[in-house]
Amino acid sequence: MTALEHEYPFSAIMGQESMKTALLLNMINPRLGGVLIRGEKGTAKSTAVRAVAGLLEDMKVVNLPVSATEDRVVGTLDIQHAIQSGEKRFEPGLLAQADKQILYVDEINLLDDHIVDVLLDAAASGINTVEREGISHSHAARFILIGTMNPEEGDLRPQLLDRFALSVEVKGEKEISQRVEVVRRRMDYEADPYQFIQRFRLEQDSLTRQIRQARERLPKLEVSDDIIQKAAEIALALQVDGHRSDITMIKTAVTLAAYNNNDKVELSDLYYAAMLAMPHRLKRIPFGELEDSTDKIHSVLHSLGLASL
Repeated sequence: MTALEHEYPFSAIMGQESMKTALLLNMINPRLGGVLIRGEKGTAKSTAVRAVAGLLEDMKVVNLPVSATEDRVVGTLDIQHAIQSGEKRFEPGLLAQADKQILYVDEINLLDDHIVDVLLDAAASGINTVEREGISHSHAARFILIGTMNPEEGDLRPQLLDRFALSVEVKGEKEISQRVEVVRRRMDYEADPYQFIQRFRLEQDSLTRQIRQARERLPKLEVSDDIIQKAAEIALALQVDGHRSDITMIKTAVTLAAYNNNDKVELSDLYYAAMLAMPHRLKRIPFGELEDSTDKIHSVLHSLGLASL
């Protein structure tokens, strides 16, 4: 087995449905815009990120450590070589390695703000450009950005939060039976990874087929004017800045429709899209929790006639 094939199966992760859905949507639509996963320690955040890559043969996870320098992230130009030979020599960085892959940043809230800006600029444009001493080099950098963090260790700036398409909060299971099963599965996996992975093989294969079929369905789905208007109503009611929230809600709703094997985008897709795309875009209340944001979104969706769907 390869290292990737040795990873904990995605389908074996208990609960955390919002996190798993957000990750799968980004596998179906790599241009969705990534996901920020916030939550306490030991809630399978990193495990889920590594595991979702195992669903697709051509997908891998490129880790970006919080200690990474800008040169390590964007790559370097050999200025001396350019002066002596007149030719550019570029040493690729992590952004080049992450092209068409997952770029994963654990504890992204502890990353230097300058590095975060570089990441988000590249994620938005799909291009990484390095400029040194009047010499520049550009390359494709279309990666899926996934960040994880524990809010108790600090938060991201609001303008950076807004650049993530989706955000989810994860918590430990509250039901004893669920907690027992989490422990049981982990012990079984550590005792015999091969047998454990085989146990979930059918579920893994089914998820892989679902992702591939949704990718084929995605470009064929159209969005009605009524759905777009409802997204605008949600954004205005929640008093978010700009238009990125509207666009992200629509892209997420379309991807959800493809994931759910729907023929068209329904209000139910938009409802769930809002729950994934809006919590981190609300104006922040001092010491306010994400849970408060979720309640506010529920209330607005209910007032707009979507909550009962």
